[in-house]
Amino acid sequence: MPSNSTTTGERFERLAGIMAKLRAPGGCPWDREQNFDTIKPYLLEETYEVFDAIDQRDWKGLAEELGDLMLQAVFFAQIASEEGTFGIDDSLDAICEKLIRRHPHVFGNGTAKSSEDVKRRWDEIKADEKKGERQSQGRLDSVPRILPALVEAQQISSKAAAVGFDWANLEQVLEKLDEELLELTEARKNGAPAELESEIGDLLFVLVNLARFVKVDPEQALRKTNSKFRKRFAFVEGRAALPGATLDQMEALWQEAKAHDD
Repeated sequence: MPSNSTTTGERFERLAGIMAKLRAPGGCPWDREQNFDTIKPYLLEETYEVFDAIDQRDWKGLAEELGDLMLQAVFFAQIASEEGTFGIDDSLDAICEKLIRRHPHVFGNGTAKSSEDVKRRWDEIKADEKKGERQSQGRLDSVPRILPALVEAQQISSKAAAVGFDWANLEQVLEKLDEELLELTEARKNGAPAELESEIGDLLFVLVNLARFVKVDPEQALRKTNSKFRKRFAFVEGRAALPGATLDQMEALWQEAKAHDD
């Protein structure tokens, strides 16, 4: 175990060294077999475990999950180093330089009076950095298509809004929501599965934009609602014979669970 006098840098080097040993000849057979594609699912899994620890306010668990998440970054960098493309030092240098470059109000002569100023300047600097990379790249091409759909919708609508392609106010968003609900009702009457799917997608997209207007993260909002549903359903399940209970019995228990939350 490292001593309390060990620096953060030394601890990080220890992690990188352990990963290098696991991947070296004579190391761990499983670790040695992995590549960029095979460990991608673990990166996603660890990210969601970090989210869960935050939602549960499990700070001890969060410390452990952040360690697991850092391991994934070191794992990717170790594979890249073995292939001669880049190393962990390149990743660390890149993020440090980016943070300094995009915070001129802290590390330079820039000014920022609000978080909105910071976000706007960040996006401007990022756009300048990207100018020479791919001239044909559209503004939305930088948003990964593999993101969870709610997150992708949030990011692409935010980028469109940044150049003025947006509703003028919240009332217009609510009007659009009413419009999409009417279109969904019509799609139900028609009964075409593809049309229903399209209208559900449109409705979800408007809800994401509604969340953006009121400054709510839709992904986190839904995660919290999922957690709330789990808790209330567990209450119902613990007090009713399932299956077998009537809907009225389950609804009464649900309202009791809801009252406990309140």
